[in-house]
Amino acid sequence: MNFINTLKDIFKIEELKNKIFLTIGLIAVYRFMAAVPLPGIDPLQLAALKESTSGGLLGLLNAFTGGAFARASVMALGIMPYISASIVVQLMGIAVPYLQKLQKDGESGRKKITQITRWLTIGITLVQAPTYITAIKTQFGLGPEAFLVSGPTFWISSIIILTAGTIFAMWLGERITDKGVGNGISLLITVGIIANFPAAFLQEFVAKTTNAGAGGIMMILIEIIVWFVVILLTVLLVTAVRKIAVQYARRTVAGNIQNVAGSRDYIPLKLNAAGVMPIIFAQAIMFLPVALAQKFPAIASLQDINGLWYNVIFALLIIIFSFFYTAITIPTNKMAEDLKRSGGFIPGIRPGKDTAEKLDSVLSRITFPGSLFLAALSILPAIVVQFGVQQSWAMFYGGTSLIIMVGVAIDTMQQINSYLLNRHYDGLMKPGSSNRKSNK
Repeated sequence: MNFINTLKDIFKIEELKNKIFLTIGLIAVYRFMAAVPLPGIDPLQLAALKESTSGGLLGLLNAFTGGAFARASVMALGIMPYISASIVVQLMGIAVPYLQKLQKDGESGRKKITQITRWLTIGITLVQAPTYITAIKTQFGLGPEAFLVSGPTFWISSIIILTAGTIFAMWLGERITDKGVGNGISLLITVGIIANFPAAFLQEFVAKTTNAGAGGIMMILIEIIVWFVVILLTVLLVTAVRKIAVQYARRTVAGNIQNVAGSRDYIPLKLNAAGVMPIIFAQAIMFLPVALAQKFPAIASLQDINGLWYNVIFALLIIIFSFFYTAITIPTNKMAEDLKRSGGFIPGIRPGKDTAEKLDSVLSRITFPGSLFLAALSILPAIVVQFGVQQSWAMFYGGTSLIIMVGVAIDTMQQINSYLLNRHYDGLMKPGSSNRKSNK
């Protein structure tokens, strides 16, 4: 009943209702475009491409694009070049003084950084587009019969269309962020991942119920129970915070002239402050040993993404990148300065340098278990595969896919809830406003 009442409340708020419908409409456009193949490619001949991208790192990339990668779609590169550009700009902000200055310039600086990210996205797409076309022609088993057009015409038109598709996906994501509900880029990735869910579950269901000795319905029920437990643990990882108590010597109450002495607050430090970025970095690095394994037989075992050594290295990289990314994205020195400037302090800790060291110490201590949890969650799909779970279904047991889905779902619900709370507060304030007016 509470859920139904909440839905009724949502549709009572005109602005929120319009945002939800706009978000659904733009996502529907994105999903439609993801099903449109590149001109000059016969969609009936793409079985080999789908088979080649059904597992491994290519399978993950295909999941992020909602299957567009395996369909040779106009959206085959999806939003991934934009994400790559955002990561590059964020990392360059550590070393490039100009970007550091823009980060401190407030709204105008953020707009310039966004514009730089857009141009870099186009540059990355212009590199990735011909690479993708070369791959589907030479590495993914597509025969000449799959290409209805060849030569420079096909190459030039495909590169332009793939670039336009990424730009369009970027535009859709930004419109959802500005006019819709939630982070548009993350929503597009999440919808792409969820689009693979029905087929993955159906494949697992058929495998368990038709193969003798696979476990049947009972095994499916066990897998679903384990899956829900993993989702619960992922929610805990995403939402867990360590609260650092903060005390303010003097704070002004909003709408009042009086000051409140000794008011308390806290700084929330997230257990997993880096989010999914360590996994993305680690997966990007793992392309190197996989490529080297093709030339050096001694490390051929690294080609197996479900193998022991691949996952050991993968987990270590995630732990390392968790510390690295947390260090560059959580500015403890700036937090300490802002706290000092606002008249706040951590009880028992001197403002300034000591506060920064305290925040850094706590952040390091909570990042370690958070990184271990993240690494364990990331290699869980490789573990469940060893128990007979299909690769496509195992992807939903952890890793980037599950963390993104859980994180985006929580963020979207929080944004919708904030609209509901604001509406509720406005309703409570109106009688007070009327009373004040009548008293005058």
